[in-house]
Amino acid sequence: MKKIIGTLIALSLGLSVFPATAASGTQLLKEIDRNLQPVSYEAYRKLINIEPSGKRKEFLLYTAKKGGDKVLSLFLEPARDKGRATLRLGDNMWLYIPNVGKPVRITSMQSVTGGIFNNSDIMRLDYSLEYNVTSQKKQGSLTVLHLKAKSRSVAYDKLVMWADPKRKLPTKIECRTSSGTLVKTLYFKDVKSFGGGITRPAKIETDSPLHKGYRSVMIFGKVKKRTFKDEVFTLGFLPRVGTLR
Repeated sequence: MKKIIGTLIALSLGLSVFPATAASGTQLLKEIDRNLQPVSYEAYRKLINIEPSGKRKEFLLYTAKKGGDKVLSLFLEPARDKGRATLRLGDNMWLYIPNVGKPVRITSMQSVTGGIFNNSDIMRLDYSLEYNVTSQKKQGSLTVLHLKAKSRSVAYDKLVMWADPKRKLPTKIECRTSSGTLVKTLYFKDVKSFGGGITRPAKIETDSPLHKGYRSVMIFGKVKKRTFKDEVFTLGFLPRVGTLR
């Protein structure tokens, strides 16, 4: 009876009595994508791998992205990795190493930095491009989105995303297998303005039950909207990525 009365009151006030749909979740996910990364941009990032002993290994990368399927990165530090570059075109990825012939194919689950972040994390495409929203629910002030990969080529079969619906940014993402096994958790922290209308987390931390005691951190030092020619995202351009800076 209380539920019926509540429904009647809601209807009289013009309020919706139906749960949020996957369609509204899809719209939220697209807005999250645009807040995390513009359609076309450049960025500088530091990747830090931390071992249980406290030992750290750091990398500095320059990254460029265009559209929904083109991402490249250039290693600036450490000195031994300077000049290495990666390219992602949709599901295809390559690693270029100076003086080692042509670029070699790499996979999404490998890691060019050797830490918890894999190549898919480092060269990430929009979440809405790779995942469908299957359900959503409210949890306190946050919205929890359940995502399912659109194809088998995606690194993680399922994602559970905790999102701030006001800022339209994620706070945490659990990456899981098709059976629901937790692979890793991503924590989005230190939201800041980078100028040009870009406000997003400056830090992403990750840990994994598969690598107990190990952590990886990604810190954004600069994110700026920029347009690029298509030729920039080709295998032939990889030796010249440094000319973009």
